[in-house]
Amino acid sequence: MNKFDERASAVRAAMERDGLDAYIINGTDPHMSENACPRWRTRAFMTGFLGSAGTVVITREAAYLWVDSRYNIQAAEQLRGTSYILMKQDDPGVPTATAWLAANFGGKGRVGISADTLMVAAKADYEALGIEIVPTADYLNDIWTDRPPVPENPVIRISDEVAGETPDEKLGRIRKMLAAKGCGATLISSLDDIAWILNLRGSDIAYNPLFLSYLLITTRKAVLFTSPKRFSAELLEAEKNSYSVLPYEALEDALPMRTEGIERIYIAPDKTNCLAYAALGAKKIVFGRDFSTDLKAAKNPAELEGMRRAHLLDGVAMVNFFASLKGGEYDEYELGEALAAQRARSREYIGPAFGPIAGFAEHGAMCHYSAADKGSKPVKGDGLLVLDTGGAYETGMTDVTRTLLFGKATPEQKTDYTLVLKGNINLAAQRFPEGTNGYQLDAIARMFLWNDGLSFSHGTGHGVGFRLCVHEGPQSISPRATSMAPLVPGMITSDEPGVYKEGRHGVRIENLLVTVPWKETEFGRFLCFEVLTVCPFERELIDVSLLTEREIELVDSYHEWVWNELKDLVDKSAVDWLRAKTLPLAR
Repeated sequence: MNKFDERASAVRAAMERDGLDAYIINGTDPHMSENACPRWRTRAFMTGFLGSAGTVVITREAAYLWVDSRYNIQAAEQLRGTSYILMKQDDPGVPTATAWLAANFGGKGRVGISADTLMVAAKADYEALGIEIVPTADYLNDIWTDRPPVPENPVIRISDEVAGETPDEKLGRIRKMLAAKGCGATLISSLDDIAWILNLRGSDIAYNPLFLSYLLITTRKAVLFTSPKRFSAELLEAEKNSYSVLPYEALEDALPMRTEGIERIYIAPDKTNCLAYAALGAKKIVFGRDFSTDLKAAKNPAELEGMRRAHLLDGVAMVNFFASLKGGEYDEYELGEALAAQRARSREYIGPAFGPIAGFAEHGAMCHYSAADKGSKPVKGDGLLVLDTGGAYETGMTDVTRTLLFGKATPEQKTDYTLVLKGNINLAAQRFPEGTNGYQLDAIARMFLWNDGLSFSHGTGHGVGFRLCVHEGPQSISPRATSMAPLVPGMITSDEPGVYKEGRHGVRIENLLVTVPWKETEFGRFLCFEVLTVCPFERELIDVSLLTEREIELVDSYHEWVWNELKDLVDKSAVDWLRAKTLPLAR
């Protein structure tokens, strides 16, 4: 029996003890973070699957892993040799993990999950389907003998000038919103919200400048629950009038005392776990999205200027890197490392915004493929390279995807690229009335692929944080109308249509857009997008015959802007490459 099957057997023994019929491991931490620190990489520990999303279900007879279509190929490879059954949840006829649990155990079984990773909203969803959900202790504490501890890495304070607001100003805005809801306190569990409110950044989670914490805000005081060891004496002294600091593990015991006399408390049920919820006691709880989620999504002027600067610096690095590729020999992993080295030439560069995605040829068809280390697929011969990377800088962060041609392109590759490009540029050029949601714009990026019988299964766009996380809510551009969060001025959202043909190639083009005012008419206020990403498209893959005159003008005007922004900043050896890549398209 391999180690992953042994771990599943150990979970079954704990289930037997507690009278459970199934057990869920969702791979998240107590804060519903998209990425987890090593202590909560439970999905990988149990299965060997290294993707960033997926649900594990252990029953008394079998073990399952649900993944979405981004990870179908990767999960199949990484589960090989185990007894885990792969559930491709985007395939026709395959139920979601929740639907499967309802069908198999609804009204006739007990399903467990660690209480600190069971969110209040998720518990209600399970129960609405007739599933008896049982919050438990964390079974992996006994199974994972060398489990990493809760991190206590130092935090830093970013300047108010870079942030555009002080913590006290942000806390003041939240308190006004609390009062409007008739509440005396809010408990915030979302790590990027806490980091944004307090202008603090940490390093507990790879690529995300976050730190494990909870933040209680009352009408007069704020308490940060995190390790005091993170703070220098000077920083603690400087911040003492804004908030006090208590240990992370003190939350359950301290909440009753710190909220004494407060009748109504506001929480986000999709971000608050059942342990924290229970500690609030019998108070009146008001549910809603964290106030700070909307506040941080609409970037202030300082944040926007910082993001523009970060993208300018990133454009310089990208162009210098692409211009140097001719004649070089790389594998997929080395490409990501070489681009990071170019970014590191800037004194303002902090590090990668996320793990690089560099997929050549058939690997490009694996939407979120990531070469693990040296010795990955060589980039040589004819083929397309999907390169999805980002950089974190002192004033902001980037997320950019370019599909590059190596060797000669086939007609199919040029058609696929051009259809994706049409979606990208038409979405970026769209005007729309105030109050428009991302799902209402999604088809603009897809219709050119649809008209050729093609599509892609991931979302078209996600929110992006300011020197925080590369994925940020509440807005998105997606076919799913699950989050009613209109696009408002200051929001930064990705624009990344693609197409993936298993065993052949993939194409994705991604720019970041900021929502800005356009004009007001008799029909109301209209908004539009400003493109932040400064990097040429792959000219050799553009089939001009598939573009309209307007689309040619959109590409040409974008390339003219890229040329003017970068020509005096890139290396002298890259100027000719940049000029050639940004010339007007030949009609």
